[in-house]
Amino acid sequence: MASHLPSITALRAFEAAARYLSFSRAAVELNLTQSAVSHQIRKLEELLGTSLFERIGSAVALTDAGAEYLGPTRAAITELQVATDRAVGRRQENVLTVACLGTFAIKCLFPALGDFVARNPDIGLRVRTLVPFVQARPDDYDISIQYGMDADWPGFVAQRITTEQLFPVCSPRLLEGSSPLREPGDLTNHVIIKTVSPLILRDDWRLWLNKAGLNDLRGAGELTCDLLYPSYQAAIAGLGVAMGRSAVVQGDIAERQLVEPFSVRLSSPLGYHLVYPTHHATIAKVERFADWASDVLGRTALRT
Repeated sequence: MASHLPSITALRAFEAAARYLSFSRAAVELNLTQSAVSHQIRKLEELLGTSLFERIGSAVALTDAGAEYLGPTRAAITELQVATDRAVGRRQENVLTVACLGTFAIKCLFPALGDFVARNPDIGLRVRTLVPFVQARPDDYDISIQYGMDADWPGFVAQRITTEQLFPVCSPRLLEGSSPLREPGDLTNHVIIKTVSPLILRDDWRLWLNKAGLNDLRGAGELTCDLLYPSYQAAIAGLGVAMGRSAVVQGDIAERQLVEPFSVRLSSPLGYHLVYPTHHATIAKVERFADWASDVLGRTALRT
């Protein structure tokens, strides 16, 4: 039985038209004429034996069949783009792909990355965002920056670049007002901001409160976020008190967007690591980035 597969041109035309709900805007994105987009979608509809769009006045909308077909189409295009990018990247010896957790990238990597670029003008950069506690595919990066314990990456080179201390942080505004934040017990009058995810099993707040001798303390309320970055932005906005990781809050503390209201800190066995496959260790661009990151990022993280 013959296999019936649509062309990638038809799939891209359909995906773009579905995203914009406009054939003309899809044509602009794909550098095609509107009639060419219509032709590709018509060929796809003929192959599938069903309509993917319907006219509603002057607008277009997806049919039920079109909405059902869109998800797999988008996934297939994305997977093909990633695979192509990966294959091309292997041939580009002067392009370094760095996979990095989003909060560390925003708070630590990007502010310092200009120094690496200035020292290594012959190396191009690609930065991919990692999902916390989800194992990245080694083929998708040359080197990565990940968070965990030293033994979390068996079979890989795992080089710690930061030590980790945990301590509450908040907006300077919370140090004043009708319920000033001056000692740990004052947390009862403030909202506790937590980073909570099914993938994050460690409760840093509970560990810190134990260190401070306040096991039974309850805040005035609780705000939860699923990632660190929004937790810190909520704290900067004055919505409550977040648990800071020394490596990633040092910039905000230096700029007085966040302050450390107490002197109690908890040392953590976790930290940020350079992680990469062992066979990447002798690649010159990886060696240069690893040396730079250990020096510059590691030294920066120790300033807090």
